[in-house]
Parts: sequence; structure tokens; C-alpha cells
Amino acid sequence: MPRFVFVAATVLSLFSCAGVRAEDAKWIPLFDGKTLNGWEKVGKEDSVWAVKDGEINGSGPASMLVCTKGPYKNFRYRAEIKINDGGNSGLYFRTTAKPGFSDGYEAQIDSTHKDPIRTGSLYGMCHVYKPLVKPDTWFTYDLEVRDDVWRGRKMTRIKVTVDGNELYEYLDFAQTFKEGHFAFQQHDPGSKVSIRKVEVLPLAD
Repeated sequence: MPRFVFVAATVLSLFSCAGVRAEDAKWIPLFDGKTLNGWEKVGKEDSVWAVKDGEINGSGPASMLVCTKGPYKNFRYRAEIKINDGGNSGLYFRTTAKPGFSDGYEAQIDSTHKDPIRTGSLYGMCHVYKPLVKPDTWFTYDLEVRDDVWRGRKMTRIKVTVDGNELYEYLDFAQTFKEGHFAFQQHDPGSKVSIRKVEVLPLAD
């Protein structure tokens, strides 16, 4: 999507900081596998978000599906996602519901869309141009987001992992978005996104 965010930030190499032991904490499911309870559509009326066979499916004109639980500030977030061939979507976090595409950080969901910014990217901040996942194939996004201090400067750490492969840790010294909700994007009528097993692990401030 044509949205750009300009921030002062630094990208660190793989494994730049210790992760959170998931086995030592409790993940909170955000999708019950049956309904859209806890989710709200924002956008064009003829855009469709529906649950079938344990999946959330988005299609039609542009809209957002916003999780009403939260807001969340520091967390790990996991979702299993599938995008169609030629499709485009986004996983938003620290976002707020508003007309049009939401504010917030966006983890790109894109394998073969004409927009060359692929899955694994933080849109407008850190871009991946090599396709990491095939279209119409399930993959797992794992994000770790937390505020921190680096060399006396406040910043937000965003660690991006796709299918268990840690890509990078991005440092946003502008702390562009402070806290918010989670959301998924339905980008355009040619895009079809599917989601299953959405969960969050809150982290201490």
C-alpha cells in the first residue's frame, strides 16, 4: 500500500537480543476459530470478513479488521496467515481504528503483488524485497515489540520473525506509535487474505 513513514531508526543484525521464553508464559488467543467476536470491521460496507473452516477470510474492497481487545504496548504477537497470488495485506499493531487504512506499524503481507515490498517488511521502515513465502501457503508471523533504552536513548524494538526465521530487529527511536490494537488489512478487490491462530503474549513494561 502507498503509505510511508519516516523515522530515525537503526536495524540490528539477527539475534541481537534475547527472546522471551514462550514456554514460561501464557499466550492469549485473539480468535476463537468460530466467530468474529472481539473483532470489528472498519471500511467499505461491501468489504467482507467472514469465518469459515476455522479461518478468518478477507475479500472485496479496502477495509480493516480491528481487534477490540487491548490496547497493547509491549508484547509478542503470532498469527498464521495466507495470501493469494497477486494479493496484498498487512498485519497492523499499535494501531487505532479510523476510516481508511489505520495508523500504526504494519508488517507487510505480500508474496507476488505488484508492490515489490514483501512479507517480512515493516512498511515504510524496513523493507524485504525477496519473496520469503509462496502465495496461497500458510506461514507464521512472530513479532516482538517492546519499548527500551539504547545508549541513553528511548526507542521501540521490533523483532520480526517469519516461519521461525528471525529476519531483523528494528529500532524506532522516534517511537512512532506508543500503543494500540491489532488489525488486518483487506487491501483491494484482487486480494484475499486468510488468518488463523492469532495470539498475543503481553510483556512487562
